[in-house]
Amino acid sequence: MATTTAGSAQRRDNVRVKEYTFLWEGTDRNNRQVRGETKAASEAVVRTNLRRQGIRITKLKRQAFRGGRSVNEKDITFFTRQFATMLRAGVPLLQAFEIVARGHSNARFSRLMMDLKNKVESGSSMSQAFREYPQHFDDLYCNLVAAGEASGTLDAILDRLATYKEKILAIKSKIKSAMFYPLSVISVAIIVTFIIMIFVIPAFKQVFSSFGANLPFATLVVMGISDFFVAWWWFIFLVAAGSGIGVSMLYKRSAPFRYTCQRLSLKIPVIGGILEKACLARWTRTLQTMFAAGVPLVEGLDAVAGAAGNAVFAAGTRRIQTEVATGVSLTNAMTNVDLFPSMVLQMTQIGEESGSLDQMLGKIADFYEREVDDAVAALSSLLEPLIIVFLGVVIGGLVVAMYLPIFKLGQVV
Repeated sequence: MATTTAGSAQRRDNVRVKEYTFLWEGTDRNNRQVRGETKAASEAVVRTNLRRQGIRITKLKRQAFRGGRSVNEKDITFFTRQFATMLRAGVPLLQAFEIVARGHSNARFSRLMMDLKNKVESGSSMSQAFREYPQHFDDLYCNLVAAGEASGTLDAILDRLATYKEKILAIKSKIKSAMFYPLSVISVAIIVTFIIMIFVIPAFKQVFSSFGANLPFATLVVMGISDFFVAWWWFIFLVAAGSGIGVSMLYKRSAPFRYTCQRLSLKIPVIGGILEKACLARWTRTLQTMFAAGVPLVEGLDAVAGAAGNAVFAAGTRRIQTEVATGVSLTNAMTNVDLFPSMVLQMTQIGEESGSLDQMLGKIADFYEREVDDAVAALSSLLEPLIIVFLGVVIGGLVVAMYLPIFKLGQVV
């Protein structure tokens, strides 16, 4: 019986009670107006706790964080910049969390900020609180914050971190914008072709069947493809959807498959060059940020591997980290992985020899960020005529193939 009672008590202890955030106002024992917020399971618990502290409540309400979209990298960048600015201005740490939470329109982000504030208020350091949310704060972010807390330069570290995230976000945005236009046009062309094959060409086929004449070869080919689409449209849809879902799941779960895809992506004409320059910019910018913050090189390389954004560069960075840990210079280790252009290697060597590695890495990152800008602009101007030609060949070819019999009939008449 005692065992059963103890087991029941243990199960009750393991049950996690859902807590809510309550905002309250009132007066203390000296009749001074006070306000604050408390996290508790119910309103009655809040009233009881405040009454024990001698606070007479005049206003109490539960803070609602309903709905909201998921927290993305842009939200974290916004938080980092705003938080760094407030700490530089002398705003207390807990109050800064509260200001950021109340000033954002995304309810999930506000809830995240209040959870972080409660953890810090309960005695955790900022870096410890951030590490409990790895989906939002990676090792690089947490390591830099920990370095700032240890050195007493948290505001400067956050400012440097905000600049880093803004630059990385800008590179990602440029890559996405360069890919969005051609992918959207190709997707629309595929949908339009599908509609023409299933609905438009069968109508033409019924008209041509009454001609009683031989149809041009191009028209026969298009009509044959249309018959296949009409008969097997569901199979084509299932194969396309299944292939997309299968490749996506394999890409997420299989490291060798992801490595192969990202290695091949670097070899795609024109686009591969942009991706490589973006990786180099991100790699050097990340290492520069870690090194300038005083993080040891070996530990910094561990964070750089996670932030590389490409499995090929991540694997190369781990090899560099292993060699640097055994006493090899950074330049020699980078040379051995055969991933970096000679310009990067030479500037890194100069930085190591002169003791200004962070400055050299920053100059390399600036150079490749400008290269990405120029390459994306050139790609955009190159893609426009190519897309026009693609649409002309696909859509225009279908239209011409179906109108050839009409032209032939006009010549006979």
